[in-house]
Amino acid sequence: MRDRIGFIGSGMLGSAILRAWIDSGTVAPEALIVANRSGALPDLPQARAITVTTDPASLAARCDTIVLCVPPAAAPALGLRAPDALILSVMAAATLDDLTRLTGAARVIRAMSSPAAAHGMAYSPFVAAPAATRSDLARAQRLLGACGQSDQLADEALLDHFTAMTGPVPGFVAAFAEAMVAHAVRVGTPPEIADRAIRQLFLSAGHMLAGDAPTAAEHVQGMIDYAGTTAAGLESLRRSTLHQDVSEALTAAAEQARRMRPA
Repeated sequence: MRDRIGFIGSGMLGSAILRAWIDSGTVAPEALIVANRSGALPDLPQARAITVTTDPASLAARCDTIVLCVPPAAAPALGLRAPDALILSVMAAATLDDLTRLTGAARVIRAMSSPAAAHGMAYSPFVAAPAATRSDLARAQRLLGACGQSDQLADEALLDHFTAMTGPVPGFVAAFAEAMVAHAVRVGTPPEIADRAIRQLFLSAGHMLAGDAPTAAEHVQGMIDYAGTTAAGLESLRRSTLHQDVSEALTAAAEQARRMRPA
């Protein structure tokens, strides 16, 4: 990508995305202009080749593609006008209409990612406004794909649910791990061993789920069909309110995302 890419924001998520781009060779550091409040260079490899500014307007004047990675409440204060740019937002809650209102741009793409991007392991779905071109969509897919996996969605409302499901790494997965650690401690396992064992369990499970052909549901059914010790526990979970409880928790998080829309 030879033209300049502007990146506004440099918190945990912003740093993770920038690292993914640079580590993968998707974007050269010298092609980046980063705007943040401090004017400090990101803590990244080859950071000295990145241009940094505290003025979003200056960035907008020099970039054909602008990535917004700030808290939704901070977006209006940017005073960003970039009607001719491609706007790619990874802000929670800000809709396509919000992005056009905030920037004056018609070619806007709304995405969701996570700090797992630093390891190339994020899931980054996106939706695009009608004015976005094929070239814009390809660029978004390339930039988000450098962070892990990405899909284009047809329904913008789904992004609030992905904000809840895949944005908070490790989030809900950590909550389930916490419950398993608590059980292990309750039955007498030393806390440090319980923590180490469950961390390793989730690491291995993640690799298996990511690489194996069966879906999560097929993995569960396969263990039940095997009729071993795990089957008894999984059948107990199926009789419980687990699915309903998880759905209610994710719905609550998605509703909170909708309430965070920029003014």
